[in-house]
Amino acid sequence: MKDLPIVLRIGSRRSRLALVQAREAVSEIARWLPTVSAEVVPMSSPGDRDRQADLQTCPPDFFTRDLDQAVLDGTVDCAIHSAKDLPDPVAEGLDWFWTPGGSDPRDALVLPTGMASDMAPRPLRVGVSSARRTIYVRQRFPQATILPVRGNIEDRLRQLDEGAFDAIIMAGAALLRLGLPGRITEWIPLQQLPSPDGQGRLAMTFRTHDPIMSRLRSLFVRPVVFVGAGPGGAGLCTVAGKQELEHGDVCLHDALVHADILEWLPKEARRIFVGKRGGRESVGQKDICALLARYCRRGLRVVRLKGGDPGIFGRLAEEIETLDNLRLPHRVVPGISSLCSATTGTGLLQTRRGLARGFSALTPRKAGGGLAPIDSEARSRLPLALFMARSALPETVADLLRNGQRPHTCASLVFNSGCDDEWIVAGHLDDILQKWANARAQREELAESPALFLVGDMASDRFIYRQWGAFQGARILLTCSSVLLERAARSVLSFGGRPVLRPMIRLTPEDSAVEIMADLAAYDWIVLTSPSAVDSLIALMDKIGQDARTLPRILVGGPMTAARIRDHRIIPDAAPESEYGVAVLQKLVAKALPPGSRVVRFRSDRADQSLTKTLRGLGHHVQDCVLYRNEAIKYARQPRFDAAFFASASAVTSAAGNWGMDAFTDKDVAVIGEPTARALRRNGVTPAIMAAQSTVENTIAMLAGMYAQKAMASARASMKTSEPVSETKQ
Repeated sequence: MKDLPIVLRIGSRRSRLALVQAREAVSEIARWLPTVSAEVVPMSSPGDRDRQADLQTCPPDFFTRDLDQAVLDGTVDCAIHSAKDLPDPVAEGLDWFWTPGGSDPRDALVLPTGMASDMAPRPLRVGVSSARRTIYVRQRFPQATILPVRGNIEDRLRQLDEGAFDAIIMAGAALLRLGLPGRITEWIPLQQLPSPDGQGRLAMTFRTHDPIMSRLRSLFVRPVVFVGAGPGGAGLCTVAGKQELEHGDVCLHDALVHADILEWLPKEARRIFVGKRGGRESVGQKDICALLARYCRRGLRVVRLKGGDPGIFGRLAEEIETLDNLRLPHRVVPGISSLCSATTGTGLLQTRRGLARGFSALTPRKAGGGLAPIDSEARSRLPLALFMARSALPETVADLLRNGQRPHTCASLVFNSGCDDEWIVAGHLDDILQKWANARAQREELAESPALFLVGDMASDRFIYRQWGAFQGARILLTCSSVLLERAARSVLSFGGRPVLRPMIRLTPEDSAVEIMADLAAYDWIVLTSPSAVDSLIALMDKIGQDARTLPRILVGGPMTAARIRDHRIIPDAAPESEYGVAVLQKLVAKALPPGSRVVRFRSDRADQSLTKTLRGLGHHVQDCVLYRNEAIKYARQPRFDAAFFASASAVTSAAGNWGMDAFTDKDVAVIGEPTARALRRNGVTPAIMAAQSTVENTIAMLAGMYAQKAMASARASMKTSEPVSETKQ
């Protein structure tokens, strides 16, 4: 069935600034979703009609009310607002998110045209529209007369120039968006006048659970990541947990989290204590859930840091249910539980061959804080986790049924938990054997894979984490070398996908390059055209003990290579402003390299020599040096995947040698660079995505956009199909 076109009707206020902001949002949507179009519907709100009311005493929805009502009654699909104007909470029946990007959040002091701040009369008459700006003026200009100012940006500037005020304070972002940066007399530092959250940002409101808008939002929000901090010192937090913290924007942390763990957060990250301690005042669970949703909707990377393992008495289910109800994405990084440190860590082992073959873990507390019984009946109702039961599954199921378990009791087999080939077979005691047999028919390796057998109400597949990100849980095969692998995996995770890590090539240093390295003083320039070349060069320098200060000037071939060499604290002397390509490099070389320069071009053994020929054709003396070799990596088994990402032609060749290219003919494939795309086409596969900007992050983002676009089209088709047929059509 052909996808139905998607046209979004976006409500906007009529002011010039509001319409500029709406067009900015439309442009952002078009960049991510090229087949989705938008129509801006101008309208007004109370703040546009009432120009007399003091903004400091107006209701929170003064500038949003009528637009949001149009969303609720279906006149428009969504509305665009200045994020700082969004009421908290929004009206019942609405959901929201911040669009990506934004402008300068600072406020600006604006004087009449042509007047500098030291030329203004004293005392000043200053127009302000908020309490925080009033406080700032009183502190900076104690003698000033403070006056309320109303109207759109053009009205306020006109009033200023006509003499109603000597100065006004307004959001600098508004002047930038209107193309009026020259009207800014002075930027006010955030340390002197902190701006409200959302100043300079845009927000969109839409009907709660609208399937098309929910999928659109999935491109612009990042999963809330629940991280287990472990039971004590920072050393018991997992490597995966540390990596999430290192990339976090906001961290909501519990009381029992070790202080050293919080040091892994970026310096500018917001830290919010939400811990609970018995008998003390603490943040309510409802408020914690609201904070998680709020920061996620703003597009921030939110880390919810819990002591121990988040799934064991950590109220994880309540927080995830909040996100599920709002269709907001989330991920869980398990942690080491205090159960492990108190038993395995002390020698008080809970399992010992011939002595104990299991244990119960429960709390004497019930919901609300009261005490619950821990008698034999209570223990008998606990879910079961049976280890090493796969090979004896028929006998185990029969034994459970014989000893009183109901046939319809939920049961799940979890294979290879925590690995990228994790597989869950869910059912009930009366059909789990048949479902396991069906799974083995699909994947023969399950017959030998380790599995945990879970039995009880909590083993229902309805509790398996839902996928609300743009990728909707799709498995993305990442074939790039280790240089790019972590960045690619993080990008996939940020869009709600599951990275399947299968690097196709291994980089091996070429020993003969040592001779060139020893004679680098004879060259004027080094040319590097890939992050792998950068890493190989640095590795070789470390091996032979070479100082970076002895390097000639460096020209790099693209933004990824420039970023990689900066990671090593080396600044390239020349880099293209646009993306990598021979034509781009020709212009850069002609501009940066004096005629007759002595150049060493470092490359892999599989890179073609067209760049070397180009450099020589421009009159330079070029030493072509193989710095490293691409060795294909062999894999015994093809993994399950839904889409694939390639960053080099050599990875395509290696994949073809591993599994044949038939494995990719019915998959969505994203690539970096035309050489990679050509290698795919030679093997009979047409790439679905070749991003305009050749970076890992942008390529994965475009692939995520394609997934979101397909989901939106499917939702639109479902909505059209379910519409009732009118009498005239009958």
